[in-house]
Amino acid sequence: MEDDQLDTAALGSYLAQYVPQIGQLRRFKKFSDGQSNPTYLLDTSCGQVVLRRQPPGELVKSAHAVDREFRVIEALRNSAVPVAREIHLCRDPEIIGSMFFLMSYEPGRIFWEPSLPELALAERAAVYQEMNRVLAALHDIDVEAVGLADFGKPGNYFERQVSRWSGQYRASEAEPIPEMDRLIEWLPRNLPPDDAKVSLIHGDYRIDNIIFEMGRPRARALLDWELSTLGHPYADLAYQCMQWRMPRDCIIPGFGTVDREALGIPSEQDYVMQYCERRGLEPISHWNFYLVFGFFRFAAILQGVLKRALDGNASSPKALEYGALAPVLARQALSLID
Repeated sequence: MEDDQLDTAALGSYLAQYVPQIGQLRRFKKFSDGQSNPTYLLDTSCGQVVLRRQPPGELVKSAHAVDREFRVIEALRNSAVPVAREIHLCRDPEIIGSMFFLMSYEPGRIFWEPSLPELALAERAAVYQEMNRVLAALHDIDVEAVGLADFGKPGNYFERQVSRWSGQYRASEAEPIPEMDRLIEWLPRNLPPDDAKVSLIHGDYRIDNIIFEMGRPRARALLDWELSTLGHPYADLAYQCMQWRMPRDCIIPGFGTVDREALGIPSEQDYVMQYCERRGLEPISHWNFYLVFGFFRFAAILQGVLKRALDGNASSPKALEYGALAPVLARQALSLID
């Protein structure tokens, strides 16, 4: 079955038996965005819910772990980090062809361009303050208190991540990217001291993965927890700050050369400083490494998107465009080294 289709008869029967509180399934619509786990809006007799599933086809080991997504949003339900409400996890792949879970539908606004052209100057500043607040709150979560102490391995985060994403990239390699080869050599030789307290990290912290409330710059739900784990908080921070350095005209837009001060958007330096102040941290050393790693890891992820597109298992019709961004990101990482 294609990932834009659902067996509504089988799904409706399953939901009626195991999740009757959501009402009778009437129709569904696949969200067009999202490169990894296909996501659908279900209309039922009691309202709307969201279904998120693993994609069909052969999967890379440890990828598309929707059960981990379900676990983390369940753990964060009453925390300072806004998340959708978990409803149900189905591990049986026989129902619709892959494991899936249900969560609440959270209406609101998603901003696709980091320059926020649809907002006034004061609102732009407030949105970035709110993103900074949510990220700091996430990294301050007491993982033992919320039951996530075993959600990842402690220590040696970047060493393990460099090895993991090097392997994922090699498994998805279509054509050689010399810049990725250089990064795979450089990163293990330049690992910073592993001196940060282990935090719960999101893994894909970007402006378009946050639903904001209508009418005010308040985060309603942080989405897409597939890559979440226990690790180094600066990986999340640097990953978000990549948008300050990415071109504005690519499929995942950055700021390019836009005058951020004129737009009311903080500089990368100010954003990092605000984060450190919120968490009571000293200025960050080895910042360039974290940025290089972020570009490398994102390039490896998009190479996986390209591989799924070439194999016919992509979740988005834009998958080939996203995959083409991998060498661009790798070159951006090398510019920070060279």
